Amino acid sequence: MDSVAKRDIYLSLFMFTADLRPNDQAYTQTMIDHIRALVAMGFDGFDLPIAAQQTTDHKAEIDSYARFKQALDAAGLETIRFTTNVGTTRTFDPTSLLREQREGALAYLKSRVDITLILGGKTIMAGPIVFPYGVFPTLDSGTPLWSDALQDWLGPRYELARPVIEQLADYAEKNAVKLAIEPVDHWETPAPNMVSDVLGFLEGVGSSQAGLTIDSAHVVLGSSGRAAFENSLRTTVEQRRLNYIHISAPDRGALNDSWIPWENFLGPILPIYDGPFLIEVFNAVPAFLNGLHLTRRKFWIPGEDQPVSGRPSAYDVARDGLETLRQEFTKLERRLTL
Repeated sequence: MDSVAKRDIYLSLFMFTADLRPNDQAYTQTMIDHIRALVAMGFDGFDLPIAAQQTTDHKAEIDSYARFKQALDAAGLETIRFTTNVGTTRTFDPTSLLREQREGALAYLKSRVDITLILGGKTIMAGPIVFPYGVFPTLDSGTPLWSDALQDWLGPRYELARPVIEQLADYAEKNAVKLAIEPVDHWETPAPNMVSDVLGFLEGVGSSQAGLTIDSAHVVLGSSGRAAFENSLRTTVEQRRLNYIHISAPDRGALNDSWIPWENFLGPILPIYDGPFLIEVFNAVPAFLNGLHLTRRKFWIPGEDQPVSGRPSAYDVARDGLETLRQEFTKLERRLTL
């Protein structure tokens, strides 16, 4: 791959929300305004959060996102590229002991592929789609499972989930949507936590349409070190499963002053990956406060919040992150060409 090729940089709309509220026309216009402003900054695309639902009326939900996309197109954003972020839930759990619940999880995840296709076409659906995000197992007594007990519990559940993800991968492949399973840190969700966990799970999934998201925050905070990361990355590429790269600070906040080991993380990736890079910032909006235990102040949102003097806005953080990532690309690409 040409090491000086343009790198597409996307922004996650987690900067603003965890729910696009596609049935809310006024909020759709708010999202359109944000996307326009961010396109003007230079972003190439966006990752759209597809909120978890309890309903089994998937057609109505799919239709609501079709209307959302129609609004984007009518606003002149029809050429902007989109990926999606999806998670499973207690209700729609591919690892459930109940066959009916696993079947429901497959139908739910297929609906997310349909939504992804509507919003982004031949694109990427990423996120924690194996175990329900943030749901930690307990004994009947309420005692949580950790360490050896948790690992012993996880094994059979992975086995139950494999056929679900295999069928989902076949469905996604027919629709030219790549699946990018994201390992997430252990204080957010029980599994999978590391790239190697996802690779182990995918050994039983034949289709390479099911691949990985590799996120800088999770690699820094939850991996076994540089050598393990490079080995897992090598295996991911050999299996043609490297589907998405997320750039996120360890505190999930601003990139421009964060402890990302740029050379160690991006150095092995740039020569072998030509897909989009997603800047992912979890703003201190209500949806993320408890789950991520956010203590930092909110980046105030233009058009939604009153400006706060002396504090950065969400737009400031997005612009600084874009410039930071571009600078890191330039530095690393110069070293790669020496």
